[in-house]
Amino acid sequence: MVFSDFGSKFLDGTGIGELMRDLADLPETGDFYRLGGGNPANLAAVTTKFQQLAQQSINDTDQFERAFTRYGAAQGSKQLISYLVEYLNERYDWQLQPQNIAITNGSQNAFFMLFNLFGGVRDGVQRNILLPMAPEYIGYEDVAIGAPMFTANKPVIELVGEKQFKYRLDTNALSVDANTAAICISRPTNPTGNVLTDNEMTALNQLAQSNDLPLIIDNAYGAPFPDIIHVPATLTWDENTILSMSFSKIGLPGTRTGIVVAQPEIIDAITQMNAVMNLSTGSAASSLFCKLFTNSQIDQLISDSIKPFYASRAEWALSLFKAQFADLPARVHVPEGSIFLWIWFPELPISSFELYNRLKNKGVIVVPGHYFFPGIDNNWPHKHQCIRVNIAGDGEQLQQGMQLIADEIKALAITDRNKTE
Repeated sequence: MVFSDFGSKFLDGTGIGELMRDLADLPETGDFYRLGGGNPANLAAVTTKFQQLAQQSINDTDQFERAFTRYGAAQGSKQLISYLVEYLNERYDWQLQPQNIAITNGSQNAFFMLFNLFGGVRDGVQRNILLPMAPEYIGYEDVAIGAPMFTANKPVIELVGEKQFKYRLDTNALSVDANTAAICISRPTNPTGNVLTDNEMTALNQLAQSNDLPLIIDNAYGAPFPDIIHVPATLTWDENTILSMSFSKIGLPGTRTGIVVAQPEIIDAITQMNAVMNLSTGSAASSLFCKLFTNSQIDQLISDSIKPFYASRAEWALSLFKAQFADLPARVHVPEGSIFLWIWFPELPISSFELYNRLKNKGVIVVPGHYFFPGIDNNWPHKHQCIRVNIAGDGEQLQQGMQLIADEIKALAITDRNKTE
């Protein structure tokens, strides 16, 4: 069977595909430590609220018919868009109109559309998306319809204390060229939990505006929802900015509901692409989320349940790391946001992919770091020395899984020394 160039690139697997396969293939029982994937925490108060709202929709005949028996608009639910416009304008005074927002079937779907809207071939010339600082989200890597479209800069690595480090934007390396189509950054960053400072974001926005380029901000973990961020950070938007948001990390990833905030021309393009790819977005999910915006229910969930949980979990996970890796050559990125620990093993004698397979054989599922560096030279050692660990799941699994990772690193270090003696 002959596949197209586009189809052929999926035959050997993708990073995001392997991640989702790990999530799907693990049995529900047994000694497995699910520290891979990006599934958010299953918080009782949040789940109960969603169940109540879903039941209300099912019991209301008119709402049920609108949500389940009719196609929605290609731009997304008009009612949800109206709620979002009112909510964001009240909070940030952005003066949005309904034509500034589109709903997508998840933010992964949104980035497939956005990156191919700007990047790729135009007039015979390949145009690229600049990632100002990698590592970046694993789901970006394989979305290009044509040739790979990412260029990226390495970060400045700042050592923090004895066991931590932080990536900084290398402003000296920050530049664009005639083939740059857009600039994209996630904040907080998946996989590292890094939060670019307001000054760093201003520098990126100035670079974008001065070169008439859109600045795409992946805000899946940021304010105002789910607001899994532990340091000061200002969320801004203007007509040069494309802001992507998501409802997944508030606790309903299965609904696949993403949000794009942009100027009307871009929203119109997303709407047309939605129609071609999906006909419309999921009306059932939108109906549920509309209810969250009444009586400030979404803000209450975030302030009472979501934000406190992740703040305390990040602090606890960091303490676990410091205790379990105290005598090992390992550092962890300062956890400023999102739901992960990004662990660096500067003396790792094997690749992070080999480490991933060793851990998988022991029932510990993590994500190897090399998938998170689109546009970065494969020969950079740091690219193969990191792993991503999800800290949002069961606390006992996290504690035991982290200990097994530490045990494997200890065994590798001993084995490596024996080889050199």
